[in-house]
Amino acid sequence: MNQVRAKKRLGQHFLTDMEVARRIVSSLPLEAVNCVLEVGPGTGVLTQYLIENKDITFKAVELDGEAATYLRRRFPQLNLIEADFLKLDLSDIFPQSFSIIGNFPYNISSQIFFRLLDHKNKIPLLVGMLQKEVAQRIAAPAGSRTYGILSVFLQAYYDIEYLFTVDEHVFDPPPKVKSAVVRLTRNNVEKLECNEQLFRTVVKTAFNQRRKTMRNSLKSLVGENAELTNDTIFNLRPEQLDVQAFVALTNKIEQANTDKCAKN
Repeated sequence: MNQVRAKKRLGQHFLTDMEVARRIVSSLPLEAVNCVLEVGPGTGVLTQYLIENKDITFKAVELDGEAATYLRRRFPQLNLIEADFLKLDLSDIFPQSFSIIGNFPYNISSQIFFRLLDHKNKIPLLVGMLQKEVAQRIAAPAGSRTYGILSVFLQAYYDIEYLFTVDEHVFDPPPKVKSAVVRLTRNNVEKLECNEQLFRTVVKTAFNQRRKTMRNSLKSLVGENAELTNDTIFNLRPEQLDVQAFVALTNKIEQANTDKCAKN
């Protein structure tokens, strides 16, 4: 199967601009990483540049059987894992820390980022191309209309850079939307200064009713606790709270619940 046939048979959007491919790979500081996992290599547009680097341990994971067959023929030396990245035991791939790079499928890019969070202490760096709107959302600061659940979760543990926009015409076939490349670098936060499980619940509950103030959106968590909800933070809407504000809010809610249990 040649590359043109591979594109047609797989029915996906493949990057055709090699300069963009080089730019994506160069966005991953290879001198700072020893192990790299490419997610969804497709026809190997990024792979061809990554596999040249002899200073890294490089592996790729591809779900599509036709793409995997093509990649094995094109890159016989490639350490290719034919599997679903979302279901893989990542500890089996690299027992040590590793970085991720890829042209992520639009329909699972958010799931890839949630998987990243599950393994945040093993993955210090990610460079990925994804739908522009999703890239803008995860990089959005507090106060932005696009700031949301994934923004807060990722920004709690990673520094996020929106690197550049990729025009739809450099793909075959062209998608209906633009793409963008982002870089996530692990920050120094080993653990949030709050109950992390409650933090996730607070953030999700707040953004599920993002047009309401925190006083109304968090009623299921705080009830009618007037002493708690009189705090000015409850006058805000969720997009107005940065990570540290959500941490502080989580601690307030946990303390209020502890006090309530003590009284009962």
